[in-house]
Amino acid sequence: MTVRVGVTGAAGRMGREVLAAVADSDECETVFAVNRTPIDGEIEGVAVEPAGEFGALVAEREPAVVVDFTGPESALEYASACADAGVAFVTGTTGFDDTDRESLREASESVPVLHAPNFARGVQALVNVVGEAVRNLPGYDVELVETHHNGKRDAPSGTANRLLSEIEANGEFGGRTHGREGEAPRQEGEIGVHALRAGDVTGEHEIVIAGNHEEVRLTHRAEDRGVFAAGAVDAATWIAGRKAGWYDFADVIDE
Repeated sequence: MTVRVGVTGAAGRMGREVLAAVADSDECETVFAVNRTPIDGEIEGVAVEPAGEFGALVAEREPAVVVDFTGPESALEYASACADAGVAFVTGTTGFDDTDRESLREASESVPVLHAPNFARGVQALVNVVGEAVRNLPGYDVELVETHHNGKRDAPSGTANRLLSEIEANGEFGGRTHGREGEAPRQEGEIGVHALRAGDVTGEHEIVIAGNHEEVRLTHRAEDRGVFAAGAVDAATWIAGRKAGWYDFADVIDE
């Protein structure tokens, strides 16, 4: 059965990619798309409607799942509306603070919610191996460098924070150091974190683990935003019809 999908932030970088990915899929279809800023015309053959009509569109078009790449405030509003309507919610929005994440988890008490800072399968593979690398190299220095386009708002990226959490869970570290300036010798147990914003870079994350006259570099580079959209559509297809709860992209990959 074809999965009915609603798309938010339709005119944004990722919204457009999601609409294209759904159009290319044999397993789902877009039943509505919304955007906060009004636009004329269609995207991928879909009319883009005002975000203020989201609740009415959910009730009228009956999507099985909504895919969201917007901002923290709007994502939480969409998640709450989906929880009220009994519609699954998939979001790749980043920049949530602790209170935001708690609100998002509240929605998962009513409907299935899947949040992932990155929907690239390669990033999930990187998450899976970085912890093992850190465990196998105790006492080595760890640095993380992430690069994104000049319009990205949050730093470090959501993917960087996910990788950092995995690193910290598998080694003994004393905290994160964000960039360095002036006299700033490396402190024992610190994790160096560096966020670069330049041009139209889609996304790159590199972890450097060095010590004992050797270094290991683990790198993921996304060359096209379509990879994130394809993963999000995979997640939407997977989560439709599941019971309420909190899900991760790893659940999709594992199954």
